[in-house]
Amino acid sequence: MEIKTVGVVGCGLMGSGIVELAAKYGYTVVVREINDDFLAKGLKRIQGSMARGVEKGKLSAADRDAAWARIKGTTQMADLAGADIAIEAAIENLELKKSIFKELDAVTRPDAILASNTSSLAVTEMASMTKRPGQVLGLHFFNPVPVMPLLEMVRTFLTSEETYQTARKFGEGLGKTVIVSKDAPGFIVNALLIPYILDAVRMYENDFASKEDIDTGIRLGLNHPMGPLTLLDFVGLDTTLFIADEMFKETKDARFAAPTLLRRMVTAGYLGRKSGKGFYDYSK
Repeated sequence: MEIKTVGVVGCGLMGSGIVELAAKYGYTVVVREINDDFLAKGLKRIQGSMARGVEKGKLSAADRDAAWARIKGTTQMADLAGADIAIEAAIENLELKKSIFKELDAVTRPDAILASNTSSLAVTEMASMTKRPGQVLGLHFFNPVPVMPLLEMVRTFLTSEETYQTARKFGEGLGKTVIVSKDAPGFIVNALLIPYILDAVRMYENDFASKEDIDTGIRLGLNHPMGPLTLLDFVGLDTTLFIADEMFKETKDARFAAPTLLRRMVTAGYLGRKSGKGFYDYSK
């Protein structure tokens, strides 16, 4: 099947990025949000991102206008009926995602592919809500979607070869480098990233070293673009805690057990860059 029309459920940070990327690459995109306010906010974010692309010379004004013309916003799930692939990009809540997949299964064509942008949750459970589990897989984009070069594809044991090949071609057609994981907690990236970040928090919590020295050691010693605590502030302490808790709940692996300090910081509202304070102060 050739993909021409892309449906996206959710126009938040990740959803809006997927919409922008697909529209830039020539796809017709229909994005659905739960109400007009969230939809307007998401579409405004897309406009702002493309405007910055024009300002930086990475996108021509004509290409921006053409991409914008391919985007349609809606609050009705039924408007995704014509999608060749529908990508769920809601918050990381498994029950919510399962309900979305049930709705998508009812409104989209029987041959449409259904995908989730989840970063850690079980795609097989989402597929179980549909009558087409062979046409379900994970397409985990990274933030910011238009910039980050990676796409982590999650193939369940139910995903058909045709679905896999079609989705892979779609991902590569968006200019992404595609890696493939089985449907295991955290997939490839977070299964490695989360223990690394949690170990850095434990190191700081136990007065092993200062936060600055931990970050500098990794940045200069391992040539990473940023240290683990700076990265944690960027990703969001609450987001990381949620992913860690979900992975621990499923695996009972101590590597995914969140340190007390991380949990207390989230409770106190220290969420990282988005709240102005995390391990570092961004209030200025």
